[in-house]
Amino acid sequence: MSKNADQLQADKLEAVTGVQLAQGIGHQEAQGFWAEAWGQVLKRPAAVAGIVWVAIVAFFAIYSPIIASGHPLIAWQMNPDGSTGAMSSPLIQSLKSSDVVLLFWGVMAPVILFFPKINLDKGARLRLIIAAGAQSGIMVVLARMVEAYFTARDASEAIRDIGQASWFVPVSVALIAAISAIPFLLISILAYSSWARSFFVLAGAVAMSIIVAWKWSPELNRYDYRAMESAGEIRTIYTLVPFSPDQSETAMFNRAPGSTPMNAMWDRLELAQRVAENRSAAYSDEELGNLTVEPLQFERLYSIAGSIDSLTSDPIDEFINQLQEDAPANMLQLRDAIIAHPAPSHPIGTDTLGQSVLSQMFHACRLAISIGFVSTGIAVVIGVTIGSLMGYFGGWVDLLLYRLVEMFMAIPVLFLLIVAAGVLPRNTYVMMAIIGCFTWTGAARFIRAEFMKLRETDYIQAAKAMGLPLWSILFKHMLPNGVTPVLVESSFLIAAAILIEAILSFLGLGPSGQASWGSLLRNASGDTGAFVWWLAIFPGAAIFLTTLAYNLIGEALRDAIDPKLKKARV
Repeated sequence: MSKNADQLQADKLEAVTGVQLAQGIGHQEAQGFWAEAWGQVLKRPAAVAGIVWVAIVAFFAIYSPIIASGHPLIAWQMNPDGSTGAMSSPLIQSLKSSDVVLLFWGVMAPVILFFPKINLDKGARLRLIIAAGAQSGIMVVLARMVEAYFTARDASEAIRDIGQASWFVPVSVALIAAISAIPFLLISILAYSSWARSFFVLAGAVAMSIIVAWKWSPELNRYDYRAMESAGEIRTIYTLVPFSPDQSETAMFNRAPGSTPMNAMWDRLELAQRVAENRSAAYSDEELGNLTVEPLQFERLYSIAGSIDSLTSDPIDEFINQLQEDAPANMLQLRDAIIAHPAPSHPIGTDTLGQSVLSQMFHACRLAISIGFVSTGIAVVIGVTIGSLMGYFGGWVDLLLYRLVEMFMAIPVLFLLIVAAGVLPRNTYVMMAIIGCFTWTGAARFIRAEFMKLRETDYIQAAKAMGLPLWSILFKHMLPNGVTPVLVESSFLIAAAILIEAILSFLGLGPSGQASWGSLLRNASGDTGAFVWWLAIFPGAAIFLTTLAYNLIGEALRDAIDPKLKKARV
């Protein structure tokens, strides 16, 4: 018998018969509900692939400001005698408060989750991280709203004077920190009776206050560093992708993947030659090999250099002088020499405004993640609250609130967002709020059904008999046992929210001034009707893979918690 048991264990069989279980074969240690569910999810390769893709998108959502930026990571001032002067980091100076907060929690979250000396299980640590992220997000949003109000164009002189006072920033930050921390302090004290959690909330408020005060007024972006470096004023080191998503370069409109400013320089030179010869078609390599390089070509290059010089760190005039000295034999050699000159390249091309597609792809990850998680979080909070009241009380409360659910179910969210884009500010916060406030009906119906089953159970009746408060019965005893279908539904809601944002951005109604996969996809067919393949393939693939990943995770999680499938696995 031991041989059979060893064989079963070696073969890692997932199912055993009842006789074998009676013989002691195939017994496994008991697992928690979510541990077992996630264990089943991780056995599905498609779900694992989805988790990996979401992790990649989340990584770029957090770290894109330091991975893709047109601001130098390090810049040294050059003295007149050629020596190196003071060092600074324009990239760090250009970061907004939201960037710094995300980078801070991007480092701290793994430490809190995996640090062995914290006396909390993984679930409690994860809830702590989510609460801290929500507290930080509230602080950043409130700070941006206050800053925008006191610096608005139509603000009165009195309002502007208050906003410029020396005491304004510290007082505003302190009030914002208190407002955002109070709800989480109350939850820590009343729900958990934990002073350690309260200390964590206060420590987070202090840390976020320092960040928000440091980055209270965002700096205006300027991208003249390469021109300054070409003039010998500074020396720089750039990050991995040396372009910001809003960095527009006129000479780089609709450039194919791998293009550099030197490609634009050659295209202008060739265009000038074609105009001189009254020719419409481009030259072939054979024709370029038969064209001699005349002095007029270098004069044209000097005239083009002015628009290219600001895009490269090397002086273009010196490069043209070197070309004249090398004396290329024909136009083909001249073209190869121009294109081979080192210059910053765009690996997956540029859009219709000359902005880097790769940089926008990375920065758009933040919009996709934030729209999905924040709007779904709002929907879950509203749906769980209303659904729990319907399911627990029933009767006229259920009848009244279900009519409210039906009213919201009848509202087309996409058309509502299109109308809102015309009358409300087109920013991320408005879009999050609208999506979250009108997609909660599914969560409410799931919670209602679960609570109707749970309210008659013995432990709920015991809680009522003991006189526990309503919020404790609903959210400490019933909710943990009834929230599972809502969490599964959340993955589908996240995918739907990302798709809605992409549709709005494709229609030109998305958040203004923010990189988006949908807006990139819109530019794939420009005003001329020409199809730009790299503006269709890369953002289209990102939208498809992200929504597919969330759906795969949701389907796997749904199957893992299905009681019928669970019995079949035993």
